[in-house]
Amino acid sequence: MIEGLSVRERDQLTETARASAANAYAPYSKFRVGAAVLAERGIYTGTNVENASFGLSLCAERSALAAAVAAGDRKIRAVAIACIDASRESPLGARMPCGACRQWLAELAPDALIVIAGASQEYSTAELLPNPFTLG
Repeated sequence: MIEGLSVRERDQLTETARASAANAYAPYSKFRVGAAVLAERGIYTGTNVENASFGLSLCAERSALAAAVAAGDRKIRAVAIACIDASRESPLGARMPCGACRQWLAELAPDALIVIAGASQEYSTAELLPNPFTLG
């Protein structure tokens, strides 16, 4: 069950994601993304890190989720994502998590609330990936 965020929490999480995006290493796409994960013991950030071998690039969402897991903080309440280079007119799809990130969210943050900077709606992980791959 998803527990809602206060306006203050949503704003703080979104601003943290935006600040993280400023640290992105995106020399190829020029599309900087930041993520902030709100877990039981704190907020964990991540940013996209590209690589000349594109398949080795790391998305912001997975970077932030990995930071939370590395800290042993696995009860994830919310994830904010900010694409600071997306224009305000760009469609929502240009700011949504990719398929790999949705799969990570489904496994590591199944009950999280997903906040997309600039979007008026919040999403559940199940709304983003209704039928995730599972081993069980």
